[in-house]
Amino acid sequence: MTTPPQQREQTLVEAFVRLADTLVTDYDVIDLFHGLCTDCVSLLGADAAGLLLTDQRGSLQLVSASNEQAQVVELFQLQADQGPCLDCFRTGVQVHATDLAAEDRWPRFTSRARDNGFAAVHALPMRLRGEVVGALNLFHRQRRAMDEADLGVGQALADVATIAILTDRSSRQRELLTEQLQAALTSRVIIEQAKGVLAERGGIGLDEAFGRMRSYARGHQLRLADVARDVVEDAVDTSVLLD
Repeated sequence: MTTPPQQREQTLVEAFVRLADTLVTDYDVIDLFHGLCTDCVSLLGADAAGLLLTDQRGSLQLVSASNEQAQVVELFQLQADQGPCLDCFRTGVQVHATDLAAEDRWPRFTSRARDNGFAAVHALPMRLRGEVVGALNLFHRQRRAMDEADLGVGQALADVATIAILTDRSSRQRELLTEQLQAALTSRVIIEQAKGVLAERGGIGLDEAFGRMRSYARGHQLRLADVARDVVEDAVDTSVLLD
C-alpha cells in the first residue's frame, strides 16, 4: 500500500536530503544503495526493489535488494541474461511489465519472478548525460501499471543517486565509479556472510539480520561493511545485535 500523502511527502523530502548529502559529505555506499531501494518501496508502493550497476568491466552486478525474494530474482536475471533490468540498462529507457502472467519477452526471468511471488516489474535506468551505469527494478506482487507521477518520483530518485555515484570532486568520474562499485561488490559479499552468521545464531530471517546490522551501524556511526566484517571475524559480540 502506498504511503499516506503527508507521510509520503515527508519521506520523499528525507530521501532527497539523504541523496543530496552524499554530494557534500563522505558516505557509506552500501547504505546509499540500500536506502534507495527501501525508499522506492515506501514511496512508490512497490513490494520490493533491486539495484544493478556496472563494474569496471562493464558487466552488470547486483549491489542491493530490499529483500531476499528480490535478490534471488535479480541474481537469476543476471545468470539468465534476460529481464527488464537488462533491457533497461542496454537501451537507457524505462521498461515496464505490468502483468507477468501475460509477458513473453523474458520467459525464464518471468517464470522465476512469478515463482517468487511477483506479478509486475518496472525497470528505471540509472543514467547521467547519456551514460547508463545501471538500472533500478521495482517489483509488485499484484499486476500494476505505475502512474506517471510515481514513475517520475522513482526516476528522479534514480537520477540523483546516479549523480551521487558519479560525482568526483577531482573530475575523475570513471575512477571514482570503479572504486565505489568495487567497494560495493566486495562489501556485499561480506554482508551476505554476516547475514548468515546472525541468522543462524539468532534464529532469525536474513532480512531481519540485515536490518539489525544496519540499525547497529547507524546507531554507532559505523560503516555497514565494517560491522559485517566484525561479525564474520567474530570481532564483535553478536548478542548486542540480536537483543
